Amino acid sequence: MTDVLILGGTGWLSGRIARRWLDAGATVTCLARGERPAPDGAELVRGDRDDPVAYTALTRRDWDHVVDISSQASQVEAAVDALGERAARWTYVSSLSVYSDDETVGADESAPRHPSARPGDEYEYGAQKAAAEDAVGTLGDRALIVRPGLIVGEGDPSDRFGYWAAAFARAGAEPVLSPPLEGKSAQVIDVDDLAEFIVAATVSGPVNAIGDVQPFDEVLREIRTAAGHTGEIVVAEEDWLVAHGVQHWAGPRSLPLWLPPGMTGFMTRSNSAYRDGGGRPRPLTDTIRTVVADERARGVDRDRCAGLTRAEELTLLDDR
Repeated sequence: MTDVLILGGTGWLSGRIARRWLDAGATVTCLARGERPAPDGAELVRGDRDDPVAYTALTRRDWDHVVDISSQASQVEAAVDALGERAARWTYVSSLSVYSDDETVGADESAPRHPSARPGDEYEYGAQKAAAEDAVGTLGDRALIVRPGLIVGEGDPSDRFGYWAAAFARAGAEPVLSPPLEGKSAQVIDVDDLAEFIVAATVSGPVNAIGDVQPFDEVLREIRTAAGHTGEIVVAEEDWLVAHGVQHWAGPRSLPLWLPPGMTGFMTRSNSAYRDGGGRPRPLTDTIRTVVADERARGVDRDRCAGLTRAEELTLLDDR
């Protein structure tokens, strides 16, 4: 039986990884602070990863597979130091944000990364992930470094992809505000496809774990159809949106997935290594149906981490 340690295991992604391992018949141990429960069937070991003794109880046995998703390089470095010799295989979930080149279309795993963070540096996500990759890379062929892009699906706490499902669903027959779409792309990975790849993959080294490149306008049309929207899509110019305080990509008062000029490579990465390593992204229409149902269940007018409120959207539409 496969003996798996997940450093985390109680969050949105790590909990799904734990569940997938359990479904595959593995024994699963989760190291977490205990603020959320571990999946049924997994053992929870409570520990703060910033505590020097967090790994003590875990160093008394060997592990077939260790999985880590932390975005704190110091935590990853400490885990590798404490458990690296005990692990037959190690998977680190990094990010496509590790790359410094956001312009080259179709870039693969050889693209330049951000400089690795050093102790005392101001926190920067990509640099932290790069430093964490360096630590895991010392394990050689035992290590798989998974670089997902935008992870989407049921329960997504970021609200980025789900914003569009909510926006179309809440609007009904009324208009929805859109950023410029011509020539824009979207590239996502379903959270369950990512969990499946992490459990099943046998390859090593870095892998861009991401779905196929899709035209952004086609993605929005698919979401609109699934949400039953019958109103107009009002496309606003880039300069007009910026002048009206609308943000790119994510966060409050944003239009999620809308990228600034010059980021032509950000959602057009090569996923050849992912597919060659056994990655099988499901049809995007399946993910969209799941996300629309999830947004309806959670409430399309709820407070969100990303996007416009309907009141903000209507005010902007009135100003057009």
